[in-house]
Amino acid sequence: MSPKRVFSGMRPTGKLHLGHLVGALDNWITLQDTHQCVYSIVDWHALMGEYENSRNIRSYVYDMALDWLAVGIDPRRSIIFLQSDVPEHLELQMFLSCLTPLGWLERNPTYKEQLREITTRDLQTYAFLGYPVLQAADILLYQADAVPIGEDQLPHLELTREISRRFNSMYGVELFKDCAAILTPTPRLLGLDNRKMSKSYGNTINLSDSPEEITTKVKGMITDAKRLRLKDPGHPEECNVFSYYKAFAPGQEKAAGEWCAGALKGCTDCKKSLADILIEYLRPVREERLKLEKDRAYIDEVLKQGAVRAREVAVKTMAEVRKAVFS
Repeated sequence: MSPKRVFSGMRPTGKLHLGHLVGALDNWITLQDTHQCVYSIVDWHALMGEYENSRNIRSYVYDMALDWLAVGIDPRRSIIFLQSDVPEHLELQMFLSCLTPLGWLERNPTYKEQLREITTRDLQTYAFLGYPVLQAADILLYQADAVPIGEDQLPHLELTREISRRFNSMYGVELFKDCAAILTPTPRLLGLDNRKMSKSYGNTINLSDSPEEITTKVKGMITDAKRLRLKDPGHPEECNVFSYYKAFAPGQEKAAGEWCAGALKGCTDCKKSLADILIEYLRPVREERLKLEKDRAYIDEVLKQGAVRAREVAVKTMAEVRKAVFS
């Protein structure tokens, strides 16, 4: 029996950071051992939100490919490709758009949240409203059995199921199956300022950061607000710095909690130790990335061959879609 297939993608809108690593990429790497993995750099999705500042998308695509390969996404075991190199994504989106009720899209909680919170860009566009339909097309095009996602993406996956069921019912076929969620085992990692880690907040530690940059950023992290003096006992479970120990140095988690709660070490020393941990944690990624940067042709070839492999699946799916709709 063939292993089940998973699909996932990331928007190339900036440098990848530790939140991407623990929230998605670590899971992607593990899935390569048990599933057929299809991983896409979804540049059409990036354009939907960044159309006013689209000139940087191409460079972000290259940076994302570098980071994926450097952390261990293996093109021999996974299909790695650029979404816009496979035109069937937009073709299937067109078919699905025709049968997706407007109300399904307007009630999308992420859509409403981003309209409310993102005020620096005009997101009240046809494309942005319909991006869950393209997301559904991404998944259904590869007949994915599962999608590795965070909990905040569950409404999108349920919408994909609703769209696929509507297609099957309308055309009397069983072409698309329900797709399951594979939730990441790591909770969301907060940024340096205790908000959601995001490039727009400037609160990230990037996978490509130098040791000096990591040290400076960690030094500025917000710590336990209740610990006012060095001799005051801390509250590790309420401190964002401690959450990084749990994520990146579980072997030192107990000791870090003890020296914090017992006021045995100050926040400055605690952050210095954390910076050293993160520098070492990212050292293999940084070294591999530096090697890959010297061979742009290799990156281009990985994406080119990935698109060829992706289209082998996509073309077959679209033949079945056209047959169902027009026959």
